[in-house]
Amino acid sequence: MNAHRLVALLLLLTVTLSAFSSQPGNPDAVLGKWLSARKKNQVQIYKQGNKYYGKLVWMAEPNDPLTNKPKVDSQNPDEKLRNRPLMNLPILSNLVYKGGNVWAEGQIYNPEDGKTYNCDVTLKDENSMDFHGYILGMPFLGKTKTWTRVK
Repeated sequence: MNAHRLVALLLLLTVTLSAFSSQPGNPDAVLGKWLSARKKNQVQIYKQGNKYYGKLVWMAEPNDPLTNKPKVDSQNPDEKLRNRPLMNLPILSNLVYKGGNVWAEGQIYNPEDGKTYNCDVTLKDENSMDFHGYILGMPFLGKTKTWTRVK
């Protein structure tokens, strides 16, 4: 995976995450809408059971510039999924709260390259988080971007 694609993935993730509770040590503090580092996407983080997930809920450019139709998951490796809309697409999955404002063991799907990456999140304060995406299960093979809460 080249650096450009990883950066694109992290940007998409940054947009995907938003509002959360401000209490330190609160497992649900990541809940809400988050704006990606490049400010091109927002992700709504929600909880199912004891895990956290996120879906794409806003894009600066929601339509394909050539067709002016809503963007679809055209890079998905599964051809059957390539026509599904990007808006409301689940892209973040299986984050587990580890304590100390850290959520780990998650995966993020990047519709720009059709690949899924490992990820973890560290809440810096109630309105910002560090989102770390990486490959091959090796955190040192990745990048960290700061996402901000959407109020």
